[in-house]
Amino acid sequence: MRVVIAEDAALLREGLIRLLEDRGHSVCAAVNNGDALLAAVAEHQPDVAVVDIRMPPTHTDEGLRAALELRKAHRGTGVLMFSQYIETSYSAQLLEGGAAGVGYLLKDRVANVAEFTAALERVASGGTALDPEVVSQLFRASRKRGGLVTLTPRERQVLALMAEGRSNAGIAAELVVSGGAIEKHVASIFSKLGLPPGESDNRRVLAVLHYLGSPA
Repeated sequence: MRVVIAEDAALLREGLIRLLEDRGHSVCAAVNNGDALLAAVAEHQPDVAVVDIRMPPTHTDEGLRAALELRKAHRGTGVLMFSQYIETSYSAQLLEGGAAGVGYLLKDRVANVAEFTAALERVASGGTALDPEVVSQLFRASRKRGGLVTLTPRERQVLALMAEGRSNAGIAAELVVSGGAIEKHVASIFSKLGLPPGESDNRRVLAVLHYLGSPA
């Protein structure tokens, strides 16, 4: 896996480099601002970029704005936001073009190295990895706009786990139910959200976008 890192904290940046290289991944570039991130991705075309939200010069939302530009210009590069902060408005924009290849983890909630690298690999391969707290805040923002009222509590729980990037088998294990039960919940979610089977659209991604309040 080829990775570009955008993180202005030098110790964390060097730690991420060592962590990834020790596990056989290639860090193409490690930079400390949004402009350098975009230049590095254009040059190296990595599988995934790890991006902090707040970077120079203003330390507000430079990372997220750079990530939005990256998603538009380099669709083949996954984006994993790795931050202490949740920015719901920009996060929804980040997911507007599709949840595939997008992740958002909170630095102080990553329990171990294996969890982080697994999430990064999932995003690099076109999957989704969202911290449950990020999902929760985006869901609250979505509910304020009046969405998803037809789903049962269990269906909302299943959809939340889908938004975290879990497979049906992973959701079944988390909820301690059968795979068949999860399949029925997922089918009901698709039906209630008006997502019929189709060859061109990924209904799982579209359901997650509904959940996060992003226009599909």
